[in-house]
Amino acid sequence: MKGFIKLNDSTIFEGEIISKKDFGQGEVVFNTSMTGYEESITDPSYAGEILVVTYPLIGNYGVNLEHLQSKRPTIKGLIVKDYCQFPSHRTSQYSLLDYLNQHEVPVLNKVDTRALTKKLRIEGSMNGVITTEENFEVPTSYENLLDCVSTKEIYRIQGNGPKIALIDLGVKKNIVNQLKSKGYDLYVFPYNSTKSDVDKIQPDLVLFSNGPGDPKMAKEAILLAKGFIGEKPLFGICLGHQIISLALGFNTVKMKFGHRGTNHPVKNLLNNKCYITSQNHGYMVEKESVKNKDLIITYINLNDHSIEGIMHKKYPIFTVQFHPESGPGVHDTTFIFKKIKDSIYGN
Repeated sequence: MKGFIKLNDSTIFEGEIISKKDFGQGEVVFNTSMTGYEESITDPSYAGEILVVTYPLIGNYGVNLEHLQSKRPTIKGLIVKDYCQFPSHRTSQYSLLDYLNQHEVPVLNKVDTRALTKKLRIEGSMNGVITTEENFEVPTSYENLLDCVSTKEIYRIQGNGPKIALIDLGVKKNIVNQLKSKGYDLYVFPYNSTKSDVDKIQPDLVLFSNGPGDPKMAKEAILLAKGFIGEKPLFGICLGHQIISLALGFNTVKMKFGHRGTNHPVKNLLNNKCYITSQNHGYMVEKESVKNKDLIITYINLNDHSIEGIMHKKYPIFTVQFHPESGPGVHDTTFIFKKIKDSIYGN
């Protein structure tokens, strides 16, 4: 069936709808990874977004449920150049299309993804719709993305190590797995939990996870982070990094097209080491707003010099903008999860 991706400036790219569902709307963004589509389509940080995959051949190794980062796809649609109809991999359990059809996610195939990506790079990410109607008007809509991806109830993953209150802003499974592997005693809280909720377990550290959307909309999480500054060690990943930065009085801004991929170079300013990192975000901490003398910028992105991490001189607070858990992507920065324990014990 002929289909289209129509952007909110009325630009149209033609393709072929190969899924059961033929409509989806959201912010149109691109990911430059060559592999890892299973993790990407289920990463809660993509909630509310239509994902354009720049690598041309997609679906060739099917879907293995062990690789998924949440219980279901979080994307509003998938746009590809060349969908592989006959996947081949010994661990594959579903074809990508079968899996997305189960969850009613539209897939638009045969799109000139190179031209679409260049459009988004030049003019920036924008809203769009996958549709069969060329004249369909792109609507503007808002939904509480954190409410869509966060846990509704507090739950525990028992361990023998330090007690961590994990604020679930859309946490990926691999982050939880990394924390479990280090033996932390995890209590996972909804995004809108209050300080009194978290105080009940007397955590050794409060961790704010990755997640979708504009960090300034996460008002409950910002308030929660403010309440713990100087009282408990704090750590933030991606959206969590932005939340803690806002709580410290800094500003966040929307990026032109964001960082989404598994090969973003990041430099550690404390030891001059460089790492290849996995990233997925459309907002960043505004460098000009970081004027606190008690704050150190610890990491920068080597492509655009945006802030990739901060550390407080006075309080045990540190954050990273990138995803250190390698799901998908490289393992260069998994040492971050050990650093959590160092922060708790003041090392």
